[in-house]
Amino acid sequence: MVTDAEGLLKHKICIDNLHYSYGDEEVLKGINLDIPARAVTVLFGPAGGGKTTLLRLINRLNDMVDGTKMTGTIRLDGQDIYAPGTEISSLRRRVGMVFALPLPLPGTIRENVLYGPRLAGMKDAAQCEEILSRSLQQAAIWDEVKDRLDDAAHRLSGGQQQRLCIARSLALEPEVLLLDEPTSGLDPISTAKVEESLFALRRDYTIVIVPHSVQQAARVADYAAFFLMGELIEHGPDKQLFTAPKEPKTEEYVTGRFG
Repeated sequence: MVTDAEGLLKHKICIDNLHYSYGDEEVLKGINLDIPARAVTVLFGPAGGGKTTLLRLINRLNDMVDGTKMTGTIRLDGQDIYAPGTEISSLRRRVGMVFALPLPLPGTIRENVLYGPRLAGMKDAAQCEEILSRSLQQAAIWDEVKDRLDDAAHRLSGGQQQRLCIARSLALEPEVLLLDEPTSGLDPISTAKVEESLFALRRDYTIVIVPHSVQQAARVADYAAFFLMGELIEHGPDKQLFTAPKEPKTEEYVTGRFG
């Protein structure tokens, strides 16, 4: 984790008194959460707790959803991402998102990874090749695809497609990577490879992940937050929430007594 000169945790994202509603249903209820830089923050809890909604709000993916209301603030490096004049395209280059279902684009592995840089105007061949190899290495898939970069992306296995989607996000060098249950449909071997990549990526990126299980949450978390029915029940560093939770509801969930 990144700390300042006094050893205090640096926060990349600060969420203050966040309320969010779909129509009459309030799905996030007064969330206050600081997300540290260059660490893996896990948002875990039962389905319907608001975790995915929070990821989408950090990326502003819900902007076009009708009948919603938000109050409170989300700050990235101290700047309110919902302030008037915020460039959404710039925000999404800084904050990448990978979804539960891998969605490779039509085309080759190479074209998938370089889609974003080329859309942004990147034309230098040598620079594109550097981005291609770096991104695939960071996503822990380079060794599996380096000799078939011009094969169709849809021919990859599900686990490889998911890591390709991570590489596609990394190609734009985002500062933050949001992952919504990225291993929910993967086999144990593919899941382990994605988790291994997270440990390497946290040296350079702020990662926020909604895991597919409590066990995964405990394995990958540098920092964890437990959500229940739209409320943030408890949050803390390292493995505290899984070994010595302070709130009874957290303990009941991590020990399997509900959920």
